[in-house]
Amino acid sequence: MRALVVYESMYGNTHHVAGSVAAGLRSRGWDVTVASVADRAPQLLEGVDLLVVGGPTHAHTLSSNGTRASAATAATKPDSGLELDDAAAGPGLRDWLAALPTGTEKAASAFDTRIDLPAMFTGRASRGIARRLTRHGYRLIGEPRSFLVTTKNVLVDGESGRAEDWATHLADQFQSA
Repeated sequence: MRALVVYESMYGNTHHVAGSVAAGLRSRGWDVTVASVADRAPQLLEGVDLLVVGGPTHAHTLSSNGTRASAATAATKPDSGLELDDAAAGPGLRDWLAALPTGTEKAASAFDTRIDLPAMFTGRASRGIARRLTRHGYRLIGEPRSFLVTTKNVLVDGESGRAEDWATHLADQFQSA
């Protein structure tokens, strides 16, 4: 089985979670490619059995050009402690999803990263990702999942392991579907 894990990441947390998701799928024998939204090559989707898409939660939903610009500006402030991910300057997930081919009935799932507060306060980008995947004809497996980041912008302890576990459950659900 082949999987593609596509992510958008500003400060590296979502990138790290994407790697953990890939590790979980690989532990179940999957051939996995991890790609940022900057890697727009259509051939990445060819022969993929499962598409897993993740991004950061900005202003309660998927990032926009404005929220991405604000995040980039925040990283330039002295003593911010923030460092932009290598792919942060590329396009956003919203644009990547809009360009996604339609009409497939392949399996997909969605995840996000968000501040460690109740979702009613932070929102969840994964829900918007899941809706867009469904609109493009993808069949969702598993519930959209959030992985938590502290207010100091580091993953909460244990989130990498939770991401791996979630991915193994996705692989199991795919096999039983």
